[in-house]
Order: sequence, then C-alpha cells, then structure tokens
Amino acid sequence: MPYKPKKPCRQTGCPNLTHKTYCERHEKLNRRESAYERGYTNKWQKQSKLYLKQNPLCVQCQSKGKLVMATVVDHITPHRGNAQLMWSKSNWQSLCKRCHDKKTGTHDSTPIYKY
Repeated sequence: MPYKPKKPCRQTGCPNLTHKTYCERHEKLNRRESAYERGYTNKWQKQSKLYLKQNPLCVQCQSKGKLVMATVVDHITPHRGNAQLMWSKSNWQSLCKRCHDKKTGTHDSTPIYKY
C-alpha cells in the first residue's frame, strides 16, 4: 500500500519534506521535554503535596470570595528551567485546576519580554 505524500516541515523557512509534523532536523527543536526533564521529579511531588497541605485553598478563588480546594501548586513566575525560581516557595501559589489552566493558558504561554 502506498504511503501518503510527504508534506512540508512546519518550521518556518524549512524546505524539507516529511511524513511527520517536523523534519528530522527540526523535530528535536520543537519537542517538549517530559515533566521529569523540566524538573518535576519525585522531590517536586513530595514538596508540592506538603505545600498543598499547608495551603489547601485556591488563592484566585479566595480573592473572589469563594472557598475552593486547591489541587495544583503553581509557579507565580514561570521557572522555565531556572532552579532558583523552581524551588523558591515565595514563587509558589495554591490553585484549583480551573484557575491554573486559565492562568497557564493566558499568562504563562505568551511571555512578555522586556527590553
């Protein structure tokens, strides 16, 4: 049975054709690291569970007068591999999944660059 025709690599300006989304050259550049590779190890699991026990309510919902159990420890400023930001408890906040997904989708996915 014949293969589907190759399509252009999704990397801007790349002329290579591929069966995947990106050609072999650009696949590694556009692959997201696993949670473990981004620093969310067993140590993080233990620390975040302890933090949620100490701070059980969602900070965002609390500011709106609602009492909702937090399920996620969020980094106020995304750490993006910076170990100091990753482990600084002053950079952590307890959020419910809904608030975390909303924050991550709006603030964290489109960083603001300052020059």
